[in-house]
Amino acid sequence: MDLAGYLIVSAILFAIGVFGAIARRNLISVLMSIELMFNASNLNLVAANRLLHPDPALGQMLAIFSITIAAAEAVVGLALVLAIYRKFDTVFVEKFNLLKG
Repeated sequence: MDLAGYLIVSAILFAIGVFGAIARRNLISVLMSIELMFNASNLNLVAANRLLHPDPALGQMLAIFSITIAAAEAVVGLALVLAIYRKFDTVFVEKFNLLKG
């Protein structure tokens, strides 16, 4: 499979993630969609590195760094979801209004 195939798969994954983040009402589903977008970017990193650089470790290190950042984002996001659930007793996005004064 050449670079165009990987980029097409990555674009499809990213589009599914964007649609899921916009269309979903549940906060956990939104977080899963954001993780899908991170995975699409990781696929882009590794595929572009395979074509453009002779050193295969550079793209893989960037992807592992991105996976680490995504894991930290998931932990913080789930902690926020738990705090919101404890306060509002729901995880649906449209049911709470944190920014209204």
